Amino acid sequence: MNPIFVAIDTTDLIRARDLAATLAPHVGGIKLGLEFFLAHGAAGVAAVRPDGMPLFLDLKLHDIPNTVVGALRAIAPVAPTFVTIHASGGPDMMRRAAGTAAEAGIRLLGVTVLTSMDDDDLRTIGQKGPVGAQVLRLAQRARDAGIAGVICAPHEVAALRLSHGPDLALMVPGIRPAWSVADDQKRITTPADAMTAGANHLVIGRPITAAADPVAAARRILDEL
Repeated sequence: MNPIFVAIDTTDLIRARDLAATLAPHVGGIKLGLEFFLAHGAAGVAAVRPDGMPLFLDLKLHDIPNTVVGALRAIAPVAPTFVTIHASGGPDMMRRAAGTAAEAGIRLLGVTVLTSMDDDDLRTIGQKGPVGAQVLRLAQRARDAGIAGVICAPHEVAALRLSHGPDLALMVPGIRPAWSVADDQKRITTPADAMTAGANHLVIGRPITAAADPVAAARRILDEL
């Protein structure tokens, strides 16, 4: 099974559609985020998603329980494979969201600590650190609420797998092959190291989509795995 979800982070519908179509034979799924969804909505998702392709809709829902439940019902016709919600939204929100998602056949992923944040960032916003400890706390709350998995930074994979065993799905961004640049991600690792640590799925964007030859980049990553 190909673990790569290619992150198509653009509001350009034609480019997104072309990238998805070109890369579909070489990746395990596509990830579309809030930026794209706000620009094009469900119709845009349908236009970009290749037939039968797993879809990770990264919306990071975070609101009162009724609103999150309503949002999940609204996107259910899109039939995403995965959708993200913030684990910091609290147990009631997550429990109700998990029930609604299960009815729609959606697997929820709890967002623990954004991969662009470090210990100093947590202190700035008044959250208890360090990052690794906060990730474990929020992941446990998500699992207690019935959430299928979490989205986590590469360096948190091993600890999460040790704590939760094989049943918790781990979707891992912040993946950068050794031959690419880090960009704005502070906590990164290579695809092979993330999979060895216990990741189920890898979110990889610019190392593939910004490459001169995206197909060659995707194949190179698979070869490294």
